[in-house]
This record gives sequence, C-alpha cells and structure tokens, in this order.
Amino acid sequence: MNGSVNVTDGIEIDETLLDIGEHAAAELGNDVVQWQVAHGELTLEAQAAGITKVLKFLRDDPTCRFCCFIDICGVDYPERDKRFDVVYHLLSPYQNARVRVKIATDESTPVPSVVDIFPSANWFEREAFDLYGILFSGHPDLRRILTDYGFAGHPLRKDFPLTGHVEVRYDDETKKVVYEPVKLVQEFRNFDYLSPWEGTDYVLPGDEKAGGGS
Repeated sequence: MNGSVNVTDGIEIDETLLDIGEHAAAELGNDVVQWQVAHGELTLEAQAAGITKVLKFLRDDPTCRFCCFIDICGVDYPERDKRFDVVYHLLSPYQNARVRVKIATDESTPVPSVVDIFPSANWFEREAFDLYGILFSGHPDLRRILTDYGFAGHPLRKDFPLTGHVEVRYDDETKKVVYEPVKLVQEFRNFDYLSPWEGTDYVLPGDEKAGGGS
C-alpha cells in the first residue's frame, strides 16, 4: 500500500473510504504522495504533475466512479516554498462517497488543467487564477472571472492588502471608468450603536434607574 493512513480516533470509519483510499494508492503508485481518512473524509495528496492521471482514474475506475465534479479551491500558505494548495472535490453517487484531492504548487509553476476530464472545472480554474494567481497549463481561456480588467493583485492571497491597491469609479468629467490609488480619509471609524456589547461607558437611554435610587 502506497502512502500513509491516518484514521481519526473516536469516529466511526466508513469502510468504503478505506477501501477506495487503499485501492487508489495501490493503482496510482507514486502519483499519490499519501492518503488519509480523517473526520469521516477521504483525502488524497497527489503530485501536481500527475493530477490529470489521478482525477481520470478516480472518475473511470469501477471501484471509485467519482463522476461528479464539485469544485476546485485554493489555499494560501505564504511561509511555504510551494505556497498554494489546489484542492479538488469529487462525488461518487455510485459509492455514496466524496473524495478530496490536494496538490501543491508555487506562484510561477503551472499545474495541469483538468478541463478535458471535467469540463465544469473551467470557471473554477479561472477563479483560482483570479483570486490566488494559481496558473493552469492547457486551460482554454485562463483569464480573470470575478475581478475587473486591469485589477492589480490577487485578493485571496494572505499578503494582499485589506484596502486593495486601487479603487474604481466612474468619472463624470471624462465619461469613463478610472482607476486611482486607494485613499483612506481616516485611519478608522468608531461606530456607536448605543449597544451594551459595544462597551459603552455611559448610561444608555432608559437605563437611568437601573442602578437604583429614588
């Protein structure tokens, strides 16, 4: 059996997930780095270069039959050399099971697109590119999908500034949309909603007699 198994103590283990994990690891060899069943979920960690082989196997193998593609998401770990995890979620209605497949990559190394295997991955890969800057080789139309044209940076990276880099507005004089550096007119705002949970240091209206007295 390839890889390692980590079964969470105290949780009833679905034998189907164990069987699928063992089977996939044995058949895929070095393309699966490790696998685990934890918290009732099966996770495969795969080599980035072999992601198309892994997903095609999970889709077509009669023991797996993960034919339903759910989504792709990114996770950012700025302290790592390979700062991004690319996470794929699949569903098998035949096995009544789900699987999570994770690969790791950096800011400049593309990972293979899986659009040819799951066409619905198209927009999810564009979203990961837009929000994290993750590159996908072989994607038919890798461009931003949520942010505007000319947007600077990738807003779900942990080192992306909370205020952004530029702000967009319509200029009535030039009759077009303009991009300008973000300008904060004040460092912060202190909203007072007259709520005791906001830590007020005065008597709230209606509570004048709460402390007793005549």
